[in-house]
Amino acid sequence: MHVHVVDDAEIGQEARATAEDHSAVRLWLRILSCSMQIEQHIRGRLRDRFGTTLPRFDYLAQLDRHPRGLRLNTLSRYLMVTGGNVTALTTQLIDDGWVERLPDPTDGRSSIVRLTAVGRRRFLRMAVEHERWLVELLDGFDAPHRDALYEQLGRLRVHVAEQRAESRTVPSSRKERAS
Repeated sequence: MHVHVVDDAEIGQEARATAEDHSAVRLWLRILSCSMQIEQHIRGRLRDRFGTTLPRFDYLAQLDRHPRGLRLNTLSRYLMVTGGNVTALTTQLIDDGWVERLPDPTDGRSSIVRLTAVGRRRFLRMAVEHERWLVELLDGFDAPHRDALYEQLGRLRVHVAEQRAESRTVPSSRKERAS
């Protein structure tokens, strides 16, 4: 028996799946839908409570994890966004006094960005609430299920990484070419 708890407006990408679809397609759409639901919830809370965006929060979180600072290209890789996106956020956060740009002590041609004391204090306030929102959101999804899902998703990530590495080693003459 199927219980209907998510309305059509919230079901998102998973609405595309049918019972006839391969289980891999249904699983992909379910993972994507869960991720998008959680992300939309967090985006709304950050906007309403702090007047900020999720990309800005993620940027600050990376700098919080690297107190000595990061080069912009490294920050861009960690955030999985283009250099242009990181440059625009950097400019905004410097103007707001949350981030500072400094010469890279290991390479005089480069610079690093790091949180200012004000930026760190403000970010930590957001981070505490962010964690609370996630705990509340997943409350009721009991610990054994959460732990099992975490373990399985970790295995999935390793499997996908192995598949990507394997596909890179296939000679280009054997790869299908898009028409």
